[in-house]
Amino acid sequence: MQHSPGFLKLVNEAKSRIQEIDVERTRARMADGAPIVLLDVREDHEWLNGHADGAQHLGKGILERDLEQMFPNPDTEIIMYCGGGFRSALTCDAAQQMGYRRVFSLAGGYKALVAAGWPVVK
Repeated sequence: MQHSPGFLKLVNEAKSRIQEIDVERTRARMADGAPIVLLDVREDHEWLNGHADGAQHLGKGILERDLEQMFPNPDTEIIMYCGGGFRSALTCDAAQQMGYRRVFSLAGGYKALVAAGWPVVK
């Protein structure tokens, strides 16, 4: 997908303030039994077409409105993913501004999960 320069500028600025995590580290953290939320921030139709097994859904469009209701503890460890790791960088940045201290953007997003053989629900 060809992204616009303004969008890429926003994403790059957000990435300078957030932490990214790769699929392998995500898998290892979850295998350790750490209480981690895997949060899909894609649009509803993307979620319905397939999502990572074990993920919860909160679309980017309503994240700021509903995040505190879904996860009232700002110390909840949340790994957010979108299609390719761009929108999740923006949502992580927003969550940090809201006071969440343990949020990560999944590098490569859903595409990376699928490529790594992560179980998918359709």
